[in-house]
Amino acid sequence: VSRGRSLAGPRHASADGHMIAKTTAQLPVERGPPVIAGLAAGIDTTAHRAALDAGGRTVALIGTGITQYYPAQNRALQDQIARQGLVLSQFWPDAPPTKQSFPIRNASMSGYGLATIVVEAGEMSGTRIQARIAVEHGRPVILMDPVASGTEWGAALVGRPGVHVASGISELEDSIDGILDGQDALKDALEALS
Repeated sequence: VSRGRSLAGPRHASADGHMIAKTTAQLPVERGPPVIAGLAAGIDTTAHRAALDAGGRTVALIGTGITQYYPAQNRALQDQIARQGLVLSQFWPDAPPTKQSFPIRNASMSGYGLATIVVEAGEMSGTRIQARIAVEHGRPVILMDPVASGTEWGAALVGRPGVHVASGISELEDSIDGILDGQDALKDALEALS
């Protein structure tokens, strides 16, 4: 049963966005769920580094082949995650980045993780693809309030089953805890059936 938290956000994030990503990546380290992100610049990089710095686990689900480094400045981080966590790719080993590979990667992230947390995103952000697909997958989505109230796509997701809105770190933590508790209950129920 998947327990990972998939963090999503833009490459060019605000200082608040980076702070939320860092805090979120470090929140439930003691409960063990890995942080899942796409190894992109911005929010992804912050989330991966924060998880590693806190002694947690992180999974990089990349939009290129496993032998590629994109963006190039994350080469050392990708190698560190490969040693201490997990780097996953669904593409041929030498596949370069393409315009299509990142939305495909985002769809995989939404299915692989237990929940998608949208830290920050604009109206045309690629992050909206992951959030919408996560809802279609029946995976919980947590939208930070500026995303829920500041974008048309975010507002359209509010009220859908499994979509939570958090106005700050405390509410975000409560949402994550609720989702993890629900996952624990599901795991216990499945074990009782076997």
